[in-house]
Amino acid sequence: MGEVKLIGSTISLFCTRIEWALKLKGVEYEYIAEDLQNNTSFLLKSNPVHKKVPVLVHNDKPIAESLVILEYIDELWKEKPLLPEDPYDRALARFWAKFGDEKCLSMGAYRACWQEGEEKEKAMECAIESFTYLEKLIEGKKYFRGEEIGYLDLVLGWIPHWLNIMEEVGEMKVVDVEKFPLIHEWYLFDGFCKNTK
Repeated sequence: MGEVKLIGSTISLFCTRIEWALKLKGVEYEYIAEDLQNNTSFLLKSNPVHKKVPVLVHNDKPIAESLVILEYIDELWKEKPLLPEDPYDRALARFWAKFGDEKCLSMGAYRACWQEGEEKEKAMECAIESFTYLEKLIEGKKYFRGEEIGYLDLVLGWIPHWLNIMEEVGEMKVVDVEKFPLIHEWYLFDGFCKNTK
């Protein structure tokens, strides 16, 4: 299927989701570590608009933005589909992925980590409200997709890998185990870790 390169950084949760997808699909790729403080000419040439990682380069054609890259990977390599087959279910997965990035992460946990006072409280409220939706969404399922890891599990994979750090740095607690037992069960489930390595 051609040469595959991933320009990324180990500190980027957005890059991690791409690595997981490639590994789940069994796609061989070359990992090119990027110094985020000093962008290389290869990154700037591959993503001149945003100048950031991740970038997937397939047959010398660059694709930027992690959600777009995930869909590209899923459409090209058909083994172990990430998105559901049904168009309605696919649309819902895309909706919740965007919701996770915008509400749970950017406007919620990440923002609360760096804010203080009233702004921190607002961001915490946004995060907790957003995670309440995710708690309902995973009810009765092993993964967000059901019995198999899917697109939304990869997109939300930052939760088990980064949320504890954000909570500690921000001196806050967003996802309490008593309030969100299903999310905790999801990310503590041994299979999630094994299936995404």
